[in-house]
Amino acid sequence: MATEPDTTDEFPRDVHIRRGQDEYWHALSAMLPQGIAWPRWPTTTIMKVVHGLAGVMGFMDSRAGDMLERESDPRITTEMLDQWERAWGLPIPCVKPGTVHLNPDGSTSLVPAQTIGERQKTLVMWMTLLGGQSREYFQSVATRLGYSITISEYRPFMCGIDRCGDNRAYHADGSLGPWPCQIGHPRMRFAWTVHIQKTKLVWFRASKGQCGLDPHLSIVEAIDLECILRTWRPAHTEVLFDYSGTGPPGNIYAGTGESLEPFCTANPSDVVCARPPYL
Repeated sequence: MATEPDTTDEFPRDVHIRRGQDEYWHALSAMLPQGIAWPRWPTTTIMKVVHGLAGVMGFMDSRAGDMLERESDPRITTEMLDQWERAWGLPIPCVKPGTVHLNPDGSTSLVPAQTIGERQKTLVMWMTLLGGQSREYFQSVATRLGYSITISEYRPFMCGIDRCGDNRAYHADGSLGPWPCQIGHPRMRFAWTVHIQKTKLVWFRASKGQCGLDPHLSIVEAIDLECILRTWRPAHTEVLFDYSGTGPPGNIYAGTGESLEPFCTANPSDVVCARPPYL
């Protein structure tokens, strides 16, 4: 009876035939000349030498399989991630670790190093995005990087087009939309504001983080998003960033993979359960 193919792998990829030390040992032994001077017993000196040479070949075979199966895919590459980034011009200067970053309050800080997972996401985005200058395009860029944003654009009040009073439009649910115009300098039409709605949480994950370097959880600012949007913004505009509406990170245990409710029900006094919400 035929079975359904397994489609649970997020990134289905080719699996190459790998030959180890024993396979190469057998092949090299078969290539030796025949005769009493070329014994095939494993304990003889010549066979020990052949076995050692076969180990090198088996190691190289395995490494070649790793390169073909893993490092050729930018979504999961680790060892050749630097080479992939160099080929695509990454990282861009303003997100390079150690670069001075201007914070919204006017202070400065150094750009932190990104995790392997974040670098892989940026690389794939850099390779696949076709480009654009619409509001939806920039919102999709933020979503790919793990941020939730809204964008506000501005237009000055214009006589003959706008009217005094409340001229906001109604949404389908009966709520009022944004003000269509503002009283101010005409050049406000060349500015737009990105509102960061939620703090980004970067959890340590196997194959996406480095033990001893990356913490279990990082609460990061949108430094990479600021850098990319300033690089890709229309040349005649100025982009502003608003963090005033950024709420708390929410459930700080959400990335642990399972609910803490059963544990906290049985151990309500534990320090982990003393900081709600723990669900």
